[in-house]
Amino acid sequence: MLKLSTLLVASASALAAQQAPAVRLINTAEASTKQTLGNVAAVRQLPTGRLLVNDIAKRQLVLFDPTLSSATIVADSIAGGANTYGPSAGSIIGYVGDSTLFIDPRDLSMFVLDPNGAIARVAAVPRSQDAPMLGSNILGSPALDSKGRLVYRGGIGRIMRPPTAAGGMPMPDFPDSSAIVRIDLASRKLDTAAFYKIPKTKMNIVQSDKGISMTSEINPMQIVDDWAVLADGSIAIVRGQDYHIDWVNADGSTTTSSKLSFDWQRLSDEDKIAVIDSAKAAAEQARAKMQAAGGTNQAFGGGAPGGGGDGMIVMSMRAGGEAAARGAGPGAAGGPMTAPMNFVTPSELPDYRPVFSQGAARADLDGNLWIRTSATRNGAIAGPIYDVVNRKGEVTDRIQVPSGRVIVGFAKGGVVYMMARDDKGAWLERTHR
Repeated sequence: MLKLSTLLVASASALAAQQAPAVRLINTAEASTKQTLGNVAAVRQLPTGRLLVNDIAKRQLVLFDPTLSSATIVADSIAGGANTYGPSAGSIIGYVGDSTLFIDPRDLSMFVLDPNGAIARVAAVPRSQDAPMLGSNILGSPALDSKGRLVYRGGIGRIMRPPTAAGGMPMPDFPDSSAIVRIDLASRKLDTAAFYKIPKTKMNIVQSDKGISMTSEINPMQIVDDWAVLADGSIAIVRGQDYHIDWVNADGSTTTSSKLSFDWQRLSDEDKIAVIDSAKAAAEQARAKMQAAGGTNQAFGGGAPGGGGDGMIVMSMRAGGEAAARGAGPGAAGGPMTAPMNFVTPSELPDYRPVFSQGAARADLDGNLWIRTSATRNGAIAGPIYDVVNRKGEVTDRIQVPSGRVIVGFAKGGVVYMMARDDKGAWLERTHR
């Protein structure tokens, strides 16, 4: 009898250890910037306490003082200056000796910023074909591993499928996985650390006497993986299929943690229809804004900070004969061209809501992995809930941020930086977990 009681107590203790802690709201912000930012993709706190901010919407590197009350521009979008940001969004990466790399993917350049945020020197990116991935704080989180190698998402390849009909055009077939690669900046030696699942884009091309129409078939709820480099230089790959972590350790070995606890939400047929309807409405709204601003017919979401979606929303375009070749749209007045947006049928969505979407994983500077999940709390403030996972693969904390916030970076000692947004603009807030 005593032995049975001991076993029951041991089983209960083991079950309690496997259960995730209760969700709690993050501490109130202790400092914030003014509402002058566009879209913050990443931040890096310097040894002086100042904060380097990568604003990809305004194409600026901004350096805030430790109180976040005043700022100076390190690199700007104005062309021709000595400290030009570049023609497209770039990335910042923590580098050796408290220095920072700024990657300009269009000009294939790497700027080394000293611990004060000043530009010390310029070098070429190690591989020009990987510049779009290396130069993005959206498509993964490039970082140094324990051996000083630069870890980032490998380039996206595609295979041209044969046309489905005689006289048709070959179709691009995009992969559903990508490599995580490492490169030694001194030797330029590249190797593959692992592979992970990414959102798959299906393109449809129709050729007629009016020209060529290309649309993407959109799945707004794909099961994907995500990754981040931890403070000890190891790589954590979060698997979306069953929510566990594969580790690429500092010594090169690989290990796997147990499945993380999560309250999986089953999707009924009505839920799936609602997901598609909501995604259609969001995509139409984004495209309407883009066209009203005179931009191209593209809209993206998902991994971008503050998005919280599931990868690319829509990418549609149309070429229409001689008028389009001259840059004019349909009709005498010209302008942006439109194409229908095609969504997968509701039955193609997964039966359970994915735990996370692309761009959900971030590593703090205290050795933890933060995963932005799809979990919600009834009656609570509707902000994202993050699972905080230690190096053993255990969920040690579950933290919810206020509505309209998303975590964009960390500093040592539990410091958390969040981007907030309202109809007046975006700003940064600093708090502690």
